[in-house]
Amino acid sequence: MSQPPQQQTPPGVETEMSPKPDHGEESYKGCNKLTGKVAVITGGDSGIGRAVAIAYAREGADLVISYLNEHEDAKETQSWVEKAGRKCVLVPGDVGDPAHCRAIIQKAIDEFGRLDILVNNAAFQMTRDSLEETPDEEWIHTFNTNIHSQFFLCKAALPHMKAGSAIVNTTSVNSDKAPPKLIAYSATKAAIANFTASLGQLIAEKGIRVNCVAPGPIWTPLIPATMPPEQVGKFGQEVPMKRPGQPKEVATLFVFLASDDSSYVTGARYAVTGGTPVL
Repeated sequence: MSQPPQQQTPPGVETEMSPKPDHGEESYKGCNKLTGKVAVITGGDSGIGRAVAIAYAREGADLVISYLNEHEDAKETQSWVEKAGRKCVLVPGDVGDPAHCRAIIQKAIDEFGRLDILVNNAAFQMTRDSLEETPDEEWIHTFNTNIHSQFFLCKAALPHMKAGSAIVNTTSVNSDKAPPKLIAYSATKAAIANFTASLGQLIAEKGIRVNCVAPGPIWTPLIPATMPPEQVGKFGQEVPMKRPGQPKEVATLFVFLASDDSSYVTGARYAVTGGTPVL
């Protein structure tokens, strides 16, 4: 796949992307790995979050989808979940706000009476040529969205989770391979990897597993919304596979880590990078 140079206003939307990402709408086939489960997915309106939502629904889970303000994208995700015969509740708002994070978890309990899976996927990034031109507010927003939210959500979710439950966090290849122009984003993604490893050990005795997925270049709205157009046009060409990945190519790992198939896996980081090693 190749994509033309393009740019959007953050946070970006699916409808303006060319070509359109593949979330597994026509290809993913479930086999009841998550039957009867309830999952919260942040950043579930588009990109990796949408692909995970479609996969989880086809595996039998009901969903709470958290997103910022991309209402049309969120409704599209909801429609795919409902086509799979599952329930989907949409919760817009800023996950950088601790009170909103608590409200997301409470919404899941109010609607479904349980919480089995938490997917911390919401993220923000912005390309900057120097530290000096990085606004203080943007630095704080990046940390609030990417890593502080995971602390808030996990803290709110854990009292409702039982043995067999799972938390899956989205980190990045940049947790290991930090590019200079994504300094704030890369710092948060390294923090997520370590947060995952620590929390996985901390709550292992409760039977609740915590793992993270480290994607490489995946074709999502975040890319044209946060990178210069010429960089978007070359996006993905730097990896050994010479292309960006599609959201559906990441979602299956989220299914594995949420299901009983990964019952002896916790505190781990899994790379989906098109061949770039994550050590």
